[in-house]
Amino acid sequence: MAVHRSPGAASLHQPRRPPVSASAAAPWLLASYLLGAIPTSYLAARVFRGIDLREHGSRNLGATNLYRVLGWRFAVPVGLFDAAKGAIPVLVFAPRISPSQLVALLCGVVAIVGHVFSVFVRFRGGKGVATAAGVMLALTPAALGVAALVWVVLVFATGYVSLGSIAAAAVFPVAVYLLERPDRPEILWVDVLVAAAIIWLHRANIKRLLHGTENRFGRRAAPPAHP
Repeated sequence: MAVHRSPGAASLHQPRRPPVSASAAAPWLLASYLLGAIPTSYLAARVFRGIDLREHGSRNLGATNLYRVLGWRFAVPVGLFDAAKGAIPVLVFAPRISPSQLVALLCGVVAIVGHVFSVFVRFRGGKGVATAAGVMLALTPAALGVAALVWVVLVFATGYVSLGSIAAAAVFPVAVYLLERPDRPEILWVDVLVAAAIIWLHRANIKRLLHGTENRFGRRAAPPAHP
């Protein structure tokens, strides 16, 4: 199966390159973290409704909880921005360090870490699904397409966004292996670690799924009272 990438995306099949200097990488890795750490959903809820999203709905700083509390008008642009937080470090920051895809993946992972452990909200960010999707869209679009299809099918079949996210994360490394065939095993292992981290961040959702108390997609939380 042929995989077509934009010119900005790094190739999975490339020769090993000389080591990257820490001094060259550090500023761009920091930029990746800070971009990822922008608490988009928190800012949207605070600016437009004057509320702290961590005190409403599932209390998670992500686009899904923002949808439950404030609706699609806020959740869609926030979700797109969160995905861009993952794609920009891969496509813009990483090439300034090295053309290596492993470096691009590292910048993307650092952005995901920034989203999940944001310094701007006391290290209580979201679960990293949209930001991880942005990283993988830039690096492995075919594998992301498979994972996205799994997500869509499960969310619309069951109504559980969390179940779709968990299944998509589990399928993603397999799709990378089958469709992208990375030459360097480190790339696949990093993908496995990212997928495992996303599943771990959904551990509370897994408990609620097992107990039948998880929120279903389409059910809005009660509108927050204006201060």
